[in-house]
Amino acid sequence: MSILAQPGTPQVSAIDAQRVEDTLSRIAPKWTTWVAQTLATQRDPMRVRDVAARVPFVSEQLVGKRLAQMHADGLVTRAEDLPGAPYRLSASGAALAPVHRRLAEWSQDYLPGRMAGAERVEDAVRRLYLRHSTAVIQTLGDGPLRFVELAEQAGLDHNHTHHRLIRLQLDGLVTRTGPHSRDPYVLTDAGAALGPVYAAVEHWSDPTAAARPAAGPGPRATRTRSAARPAPEGIRTAAALRRSPAAPGGLFSHAPQPQPRVPATITAQSSPSRSR
Repeated sequence: MSILAQPGTPQVSAIDAQRVEDTLSRIAPKWTTWVAQTLATQRDPMRVRDVAARVPFVSEQLVGKRLAQMHADGLVTRAEDLPGAPYRLSASGAALAPVHRRLAEWSQDYLPGRMAGAERVEDAVRRLYLRHSTAVIQTLGDGPLRFVELAEQAGLDHNHTHHRLIRLQLDGLVTRTGPHSRDPYVLTDAGAALGPVYAAVEHWSDPTAAARPAAGPGPRATRTRSAARPAPEGIRTAAALRRSPAAPGGLFSHAPQPQPRVPATITAQSSPSRSR
């Protein structure tokens, strides 16, 4: 199940799990990536209605709310704090580009389905940002663990561990090595490949990270596809994109090649219903 580690590839066990989780929560709200990437395509500041015109499957009211939250989170700035004043990406918001690329590449490599680039990023973040997910993935980064061992090493009670494992299995990041309840849990290839993604997120969030080199593109690991299913809202967004000619290109474009079938060995262990 594990990926062959490449020299210099950041490992899941090396990151600050709490920092990564807090940072992912900032960029996780739906449409944040779409709005950020729309602003990134323009040199001049954009008003709410202009952003909404380029994301026609989102209401102008919702775009306004998202921009207000991004402003509070320091991802966008305004020339003046007046109603109708245009927005532009802050330095922090513009610096998200490498994080988005990492998330999109990881999703393209390990998650099935055809999605626009921005949708891929948001789908990836939704699989990663939930509380305790990073701690569980990081704990399993050292190898397979039984449920009780995992809960103890991750510092979680059994209830939190159980619910998080259900979600992580549904999202294709964790699986069980056998059919019995005492069989150990292990990271899938998708889960084990998160080291560079986490490193990029941590580097973006850490104000002292300028003293350290950011995670470069690096070699892509040999892998098999994980049992991850696109969320229903992702399917709806993709359909809206196909209907609309107004979406920008680049990271908004669909992946050019079809995805291979998911190996049955990844999905054989469990099929719980999706829940948080």
